[in-house]
Amino acid sequence: MIRVPTCVLSSFQAPQISHGHDPDQFVQIGSLTKPLTATVLTALADDGVLSLDDPLELFLPVPSGTGITLRRLAEHTSGLPRLPPGISGRDPYVAFDADALDSVVRHLDTLITARAGTAEEYSNLGYALLGAALVAATRTPYEELLHRHLLDPLGVADVAADPPSGRRLCRRGLFGRPRRPWSMDGAILPAGGLWATPRAAARLLIDLLVDRRLGEPAPAWQKAGSLLWHNGATRGASVFAGASPQGWILVHRLSGRNNVTDKMALDMLRLFIGPQG
Repeated sequence: MIRVPTCVLSSFQAPQISHGHDPDQFVQIGSLTKPLTATVLTALADDGVLSLDDPLELFLPVPSGTGITLRRLAEHTSGLPRLPPGISGRDPYVAFDADALDSVVRHLDTLITARAGTAEEYSNLGYALLGAALVAATRTPYEELLHRHLLDPLGVADVAADPPSGRRLCRRGLFGRPRRPWSMDGAILPAGGLWATPRAAARLLIDLLVDRRLGEPAPAWQKAGSLLWHNGATRGASVFAGASPQGWILVHRLSGRNNVTDKMALDMLRLFIGPQG
């Protein structure tokens, strides 16, 4: 039986750390990056820098008439597909750089699968474009925006696109060698490229969803009854973070099987605080 390094942090029991996980080492958090990007969006809107309903073409050279707004990107109702074109292979996002994103932007009308605002389709591409739009609107690098509008106001460190190699915790192969993680520090970064320590990720969960120190939660968070949640997965890591009025939980595993991670978190929520809708 494969023993998967697992970290469980919650409001209802002591930390559960097993099989070599470490809550103070950086791990990939995948699409848990999206609520952080969306929080930057709402902070910029609150500051009057932009509006949630601004059209995408106000910031990026997309073809006119798509109907795509920043809000629709954040809420996954842009009509864009889940993935950018050409995503494949063992390191699928490595070639999705600034030039590839620019090509997508200029031909965006050819990728739309539904009229904007008519259907919900989860989209990594949409969040890559949202991050690019925020950078263009402010002429500020993504990580600087993240620190200025999210991490620094909350006093949270240990979140980064490129953490020190000596503090990275990665899944290991059969012979104990660390498996190379996906390269996600290019154009896909705002959609799923951040690393964080589990303690830092849990702190963000509490600050954003429980204490609501930056106001109402950003539109990226998913809803199930009273539970607000988001998950994320890469080749070698998966995470679930969720909070309801009764409690919160963060589960991180060094395995890309996000369905197992999600089930573990939801089962524990049901056990300790009841059904979540």
